[in-house]
Amino acid sequence: MAEGFLRAMGAGRVEVASAGTHPKAGVHPLAVAVMAERGIDISGQQAKGLDPETAARMDLVVTVCDRAAAACPVFPPPVRTLHWPIDDPAAAPGDAAAHLAAFREARDLIERRVRDLLASLPGSP
Repeated sequence: MAEGFLRAMGAGRVEVASAGTHPKAGVHPLAVAVMAERGIDISGQQAKGLDPETAARMDLVVTVCDRAAAACPVFPPPVRTLHWPIDDPAAAPGDAAAHLAAFREARDLIERRVRDLLASLPGSP
């Protein structure tokens, strides 16, 4: 979801890649559904593995859940890291309605964080 928001709201100002902790797992269908509610299609997104060459080109790494932060390697300076402790909506307890609500809550939190991040970048309006 963060990748989708950054692509949509970043308007080409940022290069975005999603490494994911399980790159081959694909995008959760509920993530696709709740992002579509915002007019953003993430159905074609795919997490990529993180190789040293890609990592060397990064300025900023953002982790969006505690599991991702624990699995993320340590990046040497000048790579800046941010952690957004957002509960994994796929792990939410309850029925289908509760799962959908958890994905919407995570989406809304990520959207606010992305807006704040983009506003903090040099040259932002």
